[in-house]
Amino acid sequence: MRLPRRAEVARYLAPAAFLLVVTVAVLLVRAGLEGGGGNATTSPTRFVTHRTSATTRSTTTRPKPAARRFYTIQSGDTLETVAVKFGTTTEKLLALNPSIDPHALSVGQKIRIG
Repeated sequence: MRLPRRAEVARYLAPAAFLLVVTVAVLLVRAGLEGGGGNATTSPTRFVTHRTSATTRSTTTRPKPAARRFYTIQSGDTLETVAVKFGTTTEKLLALNPSIDPHALSVGQKIRIG
């Protein structure tokens, strides 16, 4: 016995709609946990005014960028274990290392962690 057309369409659309709703909910919760998804790499610009006896001059200074830190992959390491070890996320490690394959890390491979 064949289902009516409407029931047949609903049979496929209902799970797809459910997955869409769950995906949106996960993304919203994740953005909330990460502080709204703002770009954490931007740093504020400070304006410093130097006064001398005759003139006043303004200069713009920027904070020094964080020193680059690297880690050498050891036996048994995964991207997740490295992230936990250094208090970061796998997403940040992948952003710092766009050329690595997280499923094919090799012992001795150096990755940037900061």
